[in-house]
Amino acid sequence: MGLFDFLRGPDIDQGIKEYHETNGAILLDVRTSQEYQEGHIPDGKNIPLQELGRINTIVDDKSTPLFVYCYSGARARQAVGELQHMGYLNVKNIGGISAYTGKVESL
Repeated sequence: MGLFDFLRGPDIDQGIKEYHETNGAILLDVRTSQEYQEGHIPDGKNIPLQELGRINTIVDDKSTPLFVYCYSGARARQAVGELQHMGYLNVKNIGGISAYTGKVESL
C-alpha cells in the first residue's frame, strides 16, 4: 500500500465484479436522469441523489445489497450515508462511472 492510496477512490471495475457475484444485489446509479440516459452501466437502476427518498419503489428489503455509483464517486458516497441513515444495511460506494472500463449503454 502506497503513501497516497487512501486518497484514491473505490475501484468501480472491482465493484461491478462484486455486484455480479452478489445474489440479489442492485446496482444503483445516483446521477441525474439526463446523465443516466447519456450512458450508464447495464442493469443500473437510476434514482438521482435528490430523489433518494423514493428508493423503496425499487428496494423494499433493507438488507438487499446495494452497489452505488455516480460520475466521480462523490454523490455515491453521500448516497451511501443517506441510505444507511434510512436503515439500509448492505450499501457500498463503488465509485464513479468516469473510471469505468466496461460496457456502457444509453437510452
